Amino acid sequence: MGSKNKLRRFKENETFANVIQPTREDVFNDSFKLKGNWKKDFFKNSHPLVLELGCGKGEYSVNLAKKFPETNFLGIDIKGARFWRGAKTALEENIKNVGFLRTQIELLDEIFAENEVDEIWITFPDPQIKYKRTKHRLTNFQFLQKYKKILKPNGVVHLKTDSEFMHGYTLGLLHGLGEIVEYANHDVYSNHGAPEAVTAIQTYYEQQYLDQDKKITYLQFKFR
Repeated sequence: MGSKNKLRRFKENETFANVIQPTREDVFNDSFKLKGNWKKDFFKNSHPLVLELGCGKGEYSVNLAKKFPETNFLGIDIKGARFWRGAKTALEENIKNVGFLRTQIELLDEIFAENEVDEIWITFPDPQIKYKRTKHRLTNFQFLQKYKKILKPNGVVHLKTDSEFMHGYTLGLLHGLGEIVEYANHDVYSNHGAPEAVTAIQTYYEQQYLDQDKKITYLQFKFR
């Protein structure tokens, strides 16, 4: 994507009512008033709140919102030029139960109050295979603690990935921590039983992975 195109998308995002782009300063100086108030002040309802972390183009968030109109979905990514597409589609199709937040995942517990979130989806994250990159792995111990803090008791986390490494790493970590693995599948399109939202929605990149005969894995877990 050219720099002009990126700039145009950044400018458009600033005009979209379904996009929130707080600065780090906003988040840390108590001027970010949505913390603890996302349902009431952003979505204007009391429906469950579901986050998609590293949402990319926003396809999963938009399609989940279409599928579950009584649930609020918030796609989160630091790359606003990517989720511009999802935000624009939601506005064009008048999908009111989905929004987008431009921020870093490590700030989640500053942006959401304790027990504010009902579910989290992590879709096709970078597996960060090299050891020195583990701090960026979205299911490392530090991130799991942040998810646990903002999730309601019994809140669910979904991990859908083409990386067997990421699947195995997360599964091993969860077992080691004594968390509750509700469902694990190494190939959701061959082994039946995965929740419908896992197989009914496919992103652009997921379709590419499937064309390359990559297996798509899925984990569903809760915290004790």
